[in-house]
Amino acid sequence: MIRDITIGQYYSVESPIHKMDPRFKLIASMLYLISLFLINQMVAYLVVISFIGIVVKVSKVPFQFIMKGLKPVFMLIIFAFLINVFLTRGTSDPLIDIGFITIYSEGVERAFFMAIRLVLLIVGTSLLTLTTSPIELTDGIEYLLNPFKRIGLPAHELAMMMTIALRFIPTLLEETDKIMKAQMARGADFESGNLMNRAKALIPLLVPLFISAFRRADELAMAMEARCYKGGEGRTRMKVLRYTSLDIIGSLVMIVYMAACIAL
Repeated sequence: MIRDITIGQYYSVESPIHKMDPRFKLIASMLYLISLFLINQMVAYLVVISFIGIVVKVSKVPFQFIMKGLKPVFMLIIFAFLINVFLTRGTSDPLIDIGFITIYSEGVERAFFMAIRLVLLIVGTSLLTLTTSPIELTDGIEYLLNPFKRIGLPAHELAMMMTIALRFIPTLLEETDKIMKAQMARGADFESGNLMNRAKALIPLLVPLFISAFRRADELAMAMEARCYKGGEGRTRMKVLRYTSLDIIGSLVMIVYMAACIAL
């Protein structure tokens, strides 16, 4: 399960999506998230599914690799589905009315759309980190936050912190996996029992994991200090971000996509 989490990972491959400007990909991701909360009809969801399917195909990231990232949040999707089924009240006659269990057609419809929305949200946001390297992501976030420097927002430092947090998610997951295997070799059991027992069994992982995280943070701070890192003031870049024809084509596609979502 730990190895199935794809958040923060970068999938290195040559594709048009990988070559696009990170600023455009960040803005496109935000527009995509907004579109998910605009639509409420099956036809609109089909448009979004078709759109994200084409993007996945163009990105050349294996579909199985992206779907693997849904496994850790599968229980969350099921929980959201059941909550909407049982707690949504409708105006029509209930489909099922057995004692305290009452299910309406409106609840089933909302639960179905909510599950699809969560899946599309995870797939779409995963594509951002899978197709954008941490350095490009840092530069893109910093460029987008630069206008807020006038009100005292430390754009470079904030972008650096966000990117380091994303970058270290796979590292901490790998460390967690190593600690789990070491404790299982000593007789720990993380797989038997109900959900509550499994959650309690994970508590002994927290202390060594926190120690490892603090040690890595200290090593990173010393490495940055040894390289005379003093923040974003006066820093230059080896690669300057520039919009290309791919970004223009992508912008036109996003305009058509957003127009279709709003119209539907």
